[in-house]
Amino acid sequence: MAYREYHAQIDWRWMFMELATLAIGAIMLWRYRLPFLVMPIAVTLWYMSMDLTPFLFGEAYLSWDLRKLVSLWFGMGMILLAFWMDIRTRHTKDYPFWLYLFGVIAFWGGMSMMDSGSELNKFIYLCINLLMIVVGAMLSRRVFAIFGGLGAAGYLGHLAYSVFRDSMMFPFVLTLIGLGVIYLGIVWQRHEEALSHRLRGMLPLPIRELIESRH
Repeated sequence: MAYREYHAQIDWRWMFMELATLAIGAIMLWRYRLPFLVMPIAVTLWYMSMDLTPFLFGEAYLSWDLRKLVSLWFGMGMILLAFWMDIRTRHTKDYPFWLYLFGVIAFWGGMSMMDSGSELNKFIYLCINLLMIVVGAMLSRRVFAIFGGLGAAGYLGHLAYSVFRDSMMFPFVLTLIGLGVIYLGIVWQRHEEALSHRLRGMLPLPIRELIESRH
């Protein structure tokens, strides 16, 4: 297989090249201590989340549902690794930025491509995205808020164009959803400092120090 197919073809054989890239990236990061050197490690981990499925389960058991599930959990692992690194380096440079970025992409992408199957599952998807917005606000990590906002907007679009599509209430529901989003944005802007302070007061000291160091 030609190397130029690396970005287009998902194949378990890329794992050996990815493991070598991770090893070299870790050595370079340990030697030079530059936050940007985390970027190739994070990108490689993101690619690995796609190639890991055929590597672990083989081509015979390969399915898109399995790929989505592996991407979701692998992304969650990257986010937890980034959070651990964030705690450890809270008084120094911003090393985990790239891990957060590609971890959220892997997690949110795998979750968003899953078949929800019912309105309850779609509502749970909305709740997870709203939780991502809260986490992004608490940790001062915009990547959570951006993808959480995209997911929440997608759910609201589903309500407007699917659930209420053939209803006489469609224009009213669509208007109320828009006004509700605007109202919540205004409330958050007016009371952001007080709400953030109250939320941070419930967190452990290392996490509070982490948040304060990012402001």
